Amino acid sequence: MRLHKFQSVDAFVALDLAGAEAASGPVRWARKILQGGAKDLARSQTYTYAALQMRRSGASAGINAEAPGRSEAIAAFVAEAAALVPDGTYLPDAAKGVADADLAPLRDADPRTVARLDAFAAACDGLSAAAAADAAAGLDGRTVVIEGFSATGPALASSVVERGGRVVGLATAEGSLASTDGFDPAALADAWAEHGDKALGALAGSDDGLGKPGALWGIGADIVFAGSRMGIVNHGVAEGLGCRALVPSGRLAFTSKALAVSRRRGVAAVPDFVALAGSSIAAWSNPDTADDEIRAKITGTVAALMADALTSDDGPFLGACYTAEAFLSTWQEELPFGRPLAS
Repeated sequence: MRLHKFQSVDAFVALDLAGAEAASGPVRWARKILQGGAKDLARSQTYTYAALQMRRSGASAGINAEAPGRSEAIAAFVAEAAALVPDGTYLPDAAKGVADADLAPLRDADPRTVARLDAFAAACDGLSAAAAADAAAGLDGRTVVIEGFSATGPALASSVVERGGRVVGLATAEGSLASTDGFDPAALADAWAEHGDKALGALAGSDDGLGKPGALWGIGADIVFAGSRMGIVNHGVAEGLGCRALVPSGRLAFTSKALAVSRRRGVAAVPDFVALAGSSIAAWSNPDTADDEIRAKITGTVAALMADALTSDDGPFLGACYTAEAFLSTWQEELPFGRPLAS
């Protein structure tokens, strides 16, 4: 793992592997972005590429600035990052605090299909998460909760319902909302399109109508999607889950201790680097490929990866790691130290 520090702004990018054809991953802005978390995110993306048999590396950048200086800091980052994009040293993806529009000056030199790096990418991750859950535990007739309802949420909810599932709980940092009858995906999509992160409050009539975010864990659904932040599912949360499958809807959703608890309790802990492979498949697709073909490829690829991972006696997370690491061994002299799990 190499850390590249910027000269014109308090920013850095963690680059996981040497010798890769390209490296990509999120760029985040906050008052303080921790390097450890960035390195973990880079590792997760590395394993996604390895699972997809791509000789590419994960990367993750952080921009540190107070809120009044956000725009200037991001502009300085973009100006300096322009030297890293043409040869694939670092291809940034918009994440916390950084919008797709902020990165627009870098897109002409980006070798990926840049038209599929924004809302379509988020929808593809929602689709791949649902496909992973379906492979792990089946969605038909299952109840589902989505913790961390975000940009991936509308596509995730729609894909769950298309497969026969029923979304009975939603949560964001603002609070949670439950429905025994299940939420209508079209209504969720409309609420997200109009209100974004405030969508649940709009559905409830006001933020006062929301329950506490943590109340979602007690619903007892068959399948839990989680991903509002890294490590949101720790061992304590995992002990209280009565689900069949724990599926990341955001990177590094569970900790190593939570993984151990899940294995002991017979919960299928799905690897984030498989569940969120959709956006990577879309980004590196041929620009002439139709969207429906890309969606079909995502569904088929994720289903195949999960089918292989589920054959492992050590569970689907480690099973998928073994496959990814076998590919990494074909072009890396040594495997990177540490698997993609939250601390």
